[in-house]
Amino acid sequence: MTRRAVARALVYLSLAGAALVVLLPLTVVLLTSLKTSGEMADGSGALDLPDDPFNLANYVTAFQDGRMLRAFGNTAFVLLFAIGGTVLIGSMAAYAIDRFAFRMKKVVLALFLVAALVPGVTTQVATFQIVNSLGMFDSLWAPVLLYMGTDIVSIYIFLQFIRSIPVSLDEAARVEGANAFTIYRKIIFPLLRPAIATVVIVKGITVYNDFYIPFLYLPSEDLGVISTSLFRFKGPFGAHWETISAGAVLVILPTLIVFLFLQRFIYNGFTRGATK
Repeated sequence: MTRRAVARALVYLSLAGAALVVLLPLTVVLLTSLKTSGEMADGSGALDLPDDPFNLANYVTAFQDGRMLRAFGNTAFVLLFAIGGTVLIGSMAAYAIDRFAFRMKKVVLALFLVAALVPGVTTQVATFQIVNSLGMFDSLWAPVLLYMGTDIVSIYIFLQFIRSIPVSLDEAARVEGANAFTIYRKIIFPLLRPAIATVVIVKGITVYNDFYIPFLYLPSEDLGVISTSLFRFKGPFGAHWETISAGAVLVILPTLIVFLFLQRFIYNGFTRGATK
């Protein structure tokens, strides 16, 4: 009993320490966003409470001068097409890999694995040349195309779920005269809802938080997404950390809200796909 109590205490201490490490920076950012420039100039501590806890002037400045509304619109555009394309391409590719027999099938799976292991930075020169030659540089379609074509993990998630769907459903549909695409559209795709929810959430958070691709391929300020718009605060607001913190909170809130409401789909999706 003593060993079990000690082990349980160590578990709770480790969880508390991890929570502190995660929540402390967020707390500092939130408190800083509510302070005035005078408080920051007076050397206010990072964890000191603001004089006015309802001071929202920094948020107004960040939203208006930082063009956050346009940034949210551009981010929504990229999210919509990138996630939609990832779901369609990933589910179709997984369906073809699992249900069709073709030569070098194992080689294709191995190449997918190798592609997932290769660091994306190593291929950026060639990728940039291809995007530029297609005339999509400084266009919102550039990140959409790159996000759709670089998500090998989604294919493996869909593949796990498709393998759990009985092949007898396909055979019964073929007896009724359905072709391969009809089977995918009316049988396979509707049964992939847990996998689709998992991919949408994981891919959405990844695209929402990504900075490198939008910064490299969208240099125009009018095409800025939330990550690059927040980065541009370093210019006019280089010394105003209260405004930068307010912009950071505006960026964090949508992701936090979506994750809190949909986190069970992430866990259920991964566990169901791994055990079926």
